[in-house]
Amino acid sequence: MEGRPNGRLVHIFEPGTRVPDEPVRIGIIGSGGIAGAHAERYRKLPQARVVAVADVVPGKAQSFIDRFGFEDARAFTDLGDMLRADFDAVSICTFNAAHYEPTMQALSAGKHVLLEKPMAVNLQEGLDMVRLSRKVGKMLSIGFQTRYDPGVMTARRIVASGALGKVYYAETGGGRRKGIPGGTFIRRGSAIGGAILDIGCYSLDTVLHVMGNPRPISASAHTSAHFGTSPVYARQAWGGRMSPSDFEVEDFGLAFIRLEGDAVLYFKIAWAMHAETLGPTFLLGTEGGLNMDGMRVYHDQFGVGVHTDVPVRGGNWGDSFTRKIEAFVEAVRTGGPAPIPGEEILNATAILDAIYRSAAERAEVRIDIPALD
Repeated sequence: MEGRPNGRLVHIFEPGTRVPDEPVRIGIIGSGGIAGAHAERYRKLPQARVVAVADVVPGKAQSFIDRFGFEDARAFTDLGDMLRADFDAVSICTFNAAHYEPTMQALSAGKHVLLEKPMAVNLQEGLDMVRLSRKVGKMLSIGFQTRYDPGVMTARRIVASGALGKVYYAETGGGRRKGIPGGTFIRRGSAIGGAILDIGCYSLDTVLHVMGNPRPISASAHTSAHFGTSPVYARQAWGGRMSPSDFEVEDFGLAFIRLEGDAVLYFKIAWAMHAETLGPTFLLGTEGGLNMDGMRVYHDQFGVGVHTDVPVRGGNWGDSFTRKIEAFVEAVRTGGPAPIPGEEILNATAILDAIYRSAAERAEVRIDIPALD
């Protein structure tokens, strides 16, 4: 079939079909800050074309389209209307609490999904997403660009090589000295959680990925909000001055997590603290140890304790984010598997769920992940 929108001759194909060698047609759900990072990369990628943008705030989607020059894109305020249009895949760039419904609707509408982190705010939502993705045969890829960081990729190769032997302990975390965001990040209704869900999910995914994604067994956790609720430090938030009464989530969290294979993981994260760092991510194994800050491997040679510094090629957040988008588009274009499948994120999602349960109960909690099938 043929049509002439805007006076140009185009071919119109049956919904849900892709034209060989044509760009992947993308819809973007949400037009906030992280959506801009997606749009910037889609705009520069010949294999992709943004054809739709949805935002519940009237006018925001069109302003976003105009800002990035997506001449062929349509603006929507109703997600259902957008998903009835004929295109291939979506980037979901909404706040945490609004990940689940758009993902379920997009998969049900036959779209492949690239979902920003965190995948879900609890384990059940994550399970629902993955099960539906399998049922409808559409990919669900999760936006952890950290997996494309050269250091993370190198660490994964080191552990997979067996150089560390059996990994029995890992420690990870991160933080900012004064880095509390504002807006939807600090409201429980939109964010559900604070520093743990926002930046802690990166640390958890990274260390679990490097370790080979061991299954969690239990977690004992603690959270606090000393800085976000402080009249002094609330004025120093990244998102601008805010009232301490607006802060409804945690700005610090830690957890002791038991993993299968008699291994343990110590996790800590902060949006604000009186320190430069909470320490490096490192792993201890029976044959060696790995400090990921500097990629130094500790081991014995001829009975003497030595270390080896492993070279890591350069890279930055922007490069890793670009690779995330490229990998997703290529997978849609070629019919390949999801670059970072939702199945791989369920263990981390279960840990995040358990951290909040444990902190609320002030006790260690078990982690049970039901079978997908």
